[in-house]
Amino acid sequence: MDFFLLLLVNGLVVGSIYALVALGFVLIYKSSDVLNLAQGELVMLGAYICFAFVVQYNIPFFAAFVLTLVFSTILGLSVERVVLRPLIGQPIISVIMVTIGLSSVLRALVQAFWGTDTRPFPTIVSEAPVMLGSIPISQVYIYSLAVSLVLLAIFTAFFRYSKTGIAMRAVADDQQAALSMGISVRRIFAMAWIIAAVVSAIGGIMVGLINGINISLSYMGLKVLPVAILGGLDSIPGAVIGGLAIGVLENLSGGYIDPIVGGGVKEVAPFVFLVFILMIKPYGLFGKEIIERV
Repeated sequence: MDFFLLLLVNGLVVGSIYALVALGFVLIYKSSDVLNLAQGELVMLGAYICFAFVVQYNIPFFAAFVLTLVFSTILGLSVERVVLRPLIGQPIISVIMVTIGLSSVLRALVQAFWGTDTRPFPTIVSEAPVMLGSIPISQVYIYSLAVSLVLLAIFTAFFRYSKTGIAMRAVADDQQAALSMGISVRRIFAMAWIIAAVVSAIGGIMVGLINGINISLSYMGLKVLPVAILGGLDSIPGAVIGGLAIGVLENLSGGYIDPIVGGGVKEVAPFVFLVFILMIKPYGLFGKEIIERV
């Protein structure tokens, strides 16, 4: 029972980070119908930038964290303005291919500046575990879970109650109607990319605090993609629930099945689960079903 609870708690921590990063996938897809395949590289780059501020420039962690968010804001805005805005009105496949090229460029830049070795973050919180009954839980896991849940709650409130959030939902539903109401669709696109870059950076930093960082952090985008699809690519609550579900599924399969079969199930289980769900609900758990009438 203790082993199950340990896997469950660790799965919720990882899942909350997945949900945060999946939010970036959902926002960009909702606002522009583009699947951003450079999301994992945004996660990786944010983690390395924070690491550089803390370790190479000796900036206190919390100041480095804020500076990383500022950097991510500028990066998201620059990508939207310089790379993607000229492609407005072009075929969606062209835009998706550009995000693939962007992922290659970002990965190459990280390799050029920091190499491929795993680099641990300095200890930010106490390493003494917190006892949950008889289960020891690392404090960094607790803080990561708390930060993820708070941010997800803030973004949920932002999209539901703020003027900008409502405008983003309007653009996602119908761009032409949003334009007729005086909403700047281009500004909404920029906002979506900024938020995607920021939440990706936060997710990368939290993963770095737990496991350290290396170039393979970019593959987190592939891990998070099933989360976004499972919840529904146009559903923000779906990203949250899908993230928690995939995180728990990964840890349970890794804890119980991997020791029996020799490993590998943990990596495959989310995709198997995704295929099973999509056979029943093709638009994901909370995706909006589109019916075309001819």
